[in-house]
Amino acid sequence: MSVNQILNKITKRIVERSQDRRAAYLERMRAAQSKGPSRGHLSCSGQAHAFAAAGPDQNALATGTQGNLGIVTAYNDMLSAHQPFERYPTLIRDAIRANGGTAQVAGGVPAMCDGVTQGEAGMELSLFSRDVIAMATGVALSHNTFDAAVFLGVCDKIVPGLVIGAQVFGHLPSVFIPAGPMTSGLANEEKAKVRQKFAAGEVGREELMAAEMAAYHGPGTCTFYGTANTNQMLMEFMGLHLPSSSFINPGAEVRDALTVEAAKRALSMSALGNNYTPVCDVLDEKAFVNGMVGLMATGGSTNLLIHLIAMARAGGIILDWQDFSEVSDIVPLLARVYPNGLADVNHFHAAGGLGYMIRELLGAGLLHPDTKTAAGEGLHNYTQEPFLEDGALAWREGTDVSLNTGILRPASEAFATSGGLKRLSGKLGTSVIKISAVAPEHQLVEAPIRVFHDQDEVKAAFKAGEFTGDTIVVVRFQGPKANGMPELHSLTPMLGILQGRGFKVALVTDGRMSGASGKVPAAIHVSPEALDGGPIAYLQDGDVLRLDAAAGTLEILTEGVLDREAVTADMSHNHFGTGRELFAPFRNAVGTADTGASVFGD
Repeated sequence: MSVNQILNKITKRIVERSQDRRAAYLERMRAAQSKGPSRGHLSCSGQAHAFAAAGPDQNALATGTQGNLGIVTAYNDMLSAHQPFERYPTLIRDAIRANGGTAQVAGGVPAMCDGVTQGEAGMELSLFSRDVIAMATGVALSHNTFDAAVFLGVCDKIVPGLVIGAQVFGHLPSVFIPAGPMTSGLANEEKAKVRQKFAAGEVGREELMAAEMAAYHGPGTCTFYGTANTNQMLMEFMGLHLPSSSFINPGAEVRDALTVEAAKRALSMSALGNNYTPVCDVLDEKAFVNGMVGLMATGGSTNLLIHLIAMARAGGIILDWQDFSEVSDIVPLLARVYPNGLADVNHFHAAGGLGYMIRELLGAGLLHPDTKTAAGEGLHNYTQEPFLEDGALAWREGTDVSLNTGILRPASEAFATSGGLKRLSGKLGTSVIKISAVAPEHQLVEAPIRVFHDQDEVKAAFKAGEFTGDTIVVVRFQGPKANGMPELHSLTPMLGILQGRGFKVALVTDGRMSGASGKVPAAIHVSPEALDGGPIAYLQDGDVLRLDAAAGTLEILTEGVLDREAVTADMSHNHFGTGRELFAPFRNAVGTADTGASVFGD
């Protein structure tokens, strides 16, 4: 099947837009590669420092010519998704040593959990942590002693930050290694119902805690299809994971076998051999377009509308929200995974998972097949699935039929003819909305607004019974420059209650929503943000907005709004406590949401 003409047109436009920036990036990467294996250029003292604690690998590092693999890890044992990474370095070192090479932990990067910080002050560090992770990755690899690298990370900002950092060292081959989702616990839909009951005062904290503990109960990624699991999907669609490795649970024998194989594969792609495949060649324009296709086909997290732009820019590729919107128009929605359905990612994987979806999209001409990947040349490798044969890892073709059409469908029988994310434009500026989980009757909301400068103000108004009819809740001064662009997911239960009462309700904000958010229409990432004097700063209570997801518009219907003075806000209370004072340079330097909300500039 030839590639869809519109997809080709979008890709060509991205290539042309990025031409100068991409060429300069690739020139830097070729120059870095031409210097040869890194550690040989170190002084004897430098090498001795680098290898002093290498134990049985010390002599091989000092005198040998075999590859040295760098491990960049986001391990901590508070974050359930990353707890399994504790044992990966030993597993990798032993496997690489058995194959004649060496491996060292190059460094660690921070990893915070949005589930812990949701609605808390720490959430204001969340987005900025992505760029901290990128910088920490740079520090880890700056010792310049590695021939290839593997990256251990899963969650929301961690994978994007690692990808940004990996591309700065784009002359190195890079493979990303997942940990997998926790086994299924309390159904996500049941958990959401308990949260709504708690918000309505119908159950107490004891019942809420029991539900949450039953949902989040062991090592591995949360099982809903939020930002973390969207990241895992992207790593397969973009060729950085091994095929069908994203959603295998921690502790499975094949999970360990895949970890070992990923490490061996990374080192096999180094410049020391005949299969040199640097990550700068894997992450080209086609790979990023394939990532956008996967995002739409799965109804993935809106956070990737920021992260993918920042990730692409690190490799000299310029994406914009119009690209995403046009991809969404031609890519059908093939999956229903919570919050877009009742299934979790374990059910999705059992139904055929990413391998089946990639097969369907390749067959429909909606993916570029000719990309370089960690599994070899061509995306067709990602229709395979791993299994153990006499204790050894082997591969076979995955299913060519969905094993549960309530979760995963062929392209010819999609849940919807277009993807799950949409760009909105109008007098309020530019924003985005996730519509894959929003019922058609809720995709158009025209209503008077209530304006707030803090999510706690919204919660107080809800508790006071102030929402008595159709309402669009506007929460502003939540952009990256104002306070780091926190997620406002903690508003979801009360907005869902209002929707359940029969009101037309929506959220409009220059902040973010969680990848777990769904049923309530939310126009998010509004740009320009309020702190920059964007139109959202001119709104006042009672103004009427019209959000039309199908038409892709967000309009101000009240006359004369933009003739007013822009409202300002004292944000000083957001700049101290819980580490926020350390991030003043980030707030001052960060770019706009539609350019990736990055501190690294253009």
